[in-house]
Amino acid sequence: MKTLLLACGLAGSVVAGAVVAAQKPPAASALEVIQLQPNFYMISGAGANIAVQFGREGAVVVDSGTAEMADSALAAIKKLTDKPIRWIINTGADPDHVSGNEKFSKAGHALGSGILTMGAAPIIGVEDVVNRMSELVDGKSRYPVAAWPTESFSRKQKALYLNEEPIIVMRQLAAHSDSDTIVFFRRSDVVVTGDVFDPTRFPVIDIEHGGTIQGEIDALNGLIDLVVSSVPLPWNAGGTLVVPGHGRVCEQAEVVDYRDMVTVVRNTIQRLVSKGMTLEQIKAANPTQGFRNQYGSDSGPWTTDMFVEAVYKGLTGKKS
Repeated sequence: MKTLLLACGLAGSVVAGAVVAAQKPPAASALEVIQLQPNFYMISGAGANIAVQFGREGAVVVDSGTAEMADSALAAIKKLTDKPIRWIINTGADPDHVSGNEKFSKAGHALGSGILTMGAAPIIGVEDVVNRMSELVDGKSRYPVAAWPTESFSRKQKALYLNEEPIIVMRQLAAHSDSDTIVFFRRSDVVVTGDVFDPTRFPVIDIEHGGTIQGEIDALNGLIDLVVSSVPLPWNAGGTLVVPGHGRVCEQAEVVDYRDMVTVVRNTIQRLVSKGMTLEQIKAANPTQGFRNQYGSDSGPWTTDMFVEAVYKGLTGKKS
């Protein structure tokens, strides 16, 4: 059954380019499978959003969700295509993006001989994803070797081509973290952002792992330059579809709103810092006023206070 999905945006605004067809799996599934293009789907409910592009040569998957939901996500992909997974691309190293890597890779099959992956589908990510996933915790690496990217890169971007689709994996320096990428499917006109863009909350600035507020704003500006709106005919369906790290499919206007919000909060905190205010005084001044209801949270893994503190530390260079 097909329904209409309205991309995230301001209540009451109607942007035809933000409306895409949605196809839902059986009710027994905890996942939502949303069709963006004839051969392009987004799977939500498995941790971070998972993007799937497929054709006669196989499937390309962006992010693998959590380990607990990997089997369900793989089952959903098998309903979309009987072709094997050829590549898994990681947009970052956070657990909800990479914990399903090993199962996804073993369920797929490498193009060609697959010598480096023993026939399993290769995993692509920047070098810092490998560094993060191989970190030692109590003497053991954070993830098993089979879950690490097998094709890592440190340059600005990596280009792939499958199913007559140019795929550009673009590194984002010091944004949400030190290991972010944005993935552009050029023919499908879909961009997968990872946690660089997450309209469900204030951006997570992972200072411990190289995230910065300025890098986040730079990445959002680059994303805005990359995507195209349906202007001058906004009532017509069209424009680049944006798959965020979490939440609903968006289009350019939502990314612009999000970038503006982040910039306003950054500028507000910068002004308070210049007045010599302490972190606690800045929190009390409520620099997120006007945005807190939409993006903020007083509990959970990423609160409004944590966001303000991350911005403050980034602007002042203080680590604690």
